[in-house]
Amino acid sequence: MAKIYYDQDADLGLLKDKTIAIIGYGIQGRGQALCLRDSGCKVVISELENTPNYEQAKKDGFIPISAPEAAKAGDIIQILTQDHAQAKVYKEAIKPNLRKGKALCFSHGFNIHFKQIKPPAKVDVFMIAPKGPGALVRKMYEEGKGVPCLVAIFQNASGEALKIALAYAKALGATKAGVIETTFKEETETDLFGEQAVLCGGVTELIKAGFDTLVGAGYQPEIAYFEVLHELKLITDLIQETGISGMRRKVSNTACYGDLSRGKRIITEKTRKEMAKILKEIQKGKFAREWIKENEALRPNFNRLLKEGDEHQIEQVGKDLREMMPWMK
Repeated sequence: MAKIYYDQDADLGLLKDKTIAIIGYGIQGRGQALCLRDSGCKVVISELENTPNYEQAKKDGFIPISAPEAAKAGDIIQILTQDHAQAKVYKEAIKPNLRKGKALCFSHGFNIHFKQIKPPAKVDVFMIAPKGPGALVRKMYEEGKGVPCLVAIFQNASGEALKIALAYAKALGATKAGVIETTFKEETETDLFGEQAVLCGGVTELIKAGFDTLVGAGYQPEIAYFEVLHELKLITDLIQETGISGMRRKVSNTACYGDLSRGKRIITEKTRKEMAKILKEIQKGKFAREWIKENEALRPNFNRLLKEGDEHQIEQVGKDLREMMPWMK
């Protein structure tokens, strides 16, 4: 069983004399920065000028500074730019400003695990990864609750990396919900697998396959959209709230029997073998190398595949139908 830490395991006082630099004021950066500040931490923000995130930071009462300035000021440097940009930001802005006693913080392990960032031995390196978007982290904090987090230690130069990481998690409100111990390897590989095989890649292809099957059989595209895409939220909400077993007991018996008796005909042994293959590609670094090269080449495949997806019939049908749903806005 995983080790889980709670409020009593974390000492917020460890952050009292430290400055936390947040590099990147996107959804996660904003959520974390506001919670840290409200927990009494000294926070500095780095964001590119003349961007919506820069303006949002100013509206929130921060004075954004450059990444090198933030890295120089920060005792804990939290890198919350997108994965493909982190190595460049680290090399140009952060690495020159590291000194003994500082700590690097991440909310996803990609760049450390795949060695795009190779920190010096003199600094702590840890991960605090909220299992929810930054807006939810903030909302739960304001309600006196918390979003569960993962914690991992990659380097423990100070001998207190775990204590500092847990203090950081407590400042986000995460220790109220629970902070689960993991490793950079485990978090990175499982996160990528979940995105590719289930949450994004698996789900979107399943939706499109269902839509194409119904439309190809002569059913109206609008009806197909409702049945294979629109109603998906109802099911995922039930699964999130009550688990798969709970969902099965809250839908109709007809739907439940269809699930139990037909699901394995869709997700076959062949599908499971392909999932295992995808996981192996992640574990061996094949996907990481492909994604890094894709960004270096200015994303030709990414842009082509995105355009192809945008042109699928389900997108136009969905756009028109969502105009009929004012509650979506």
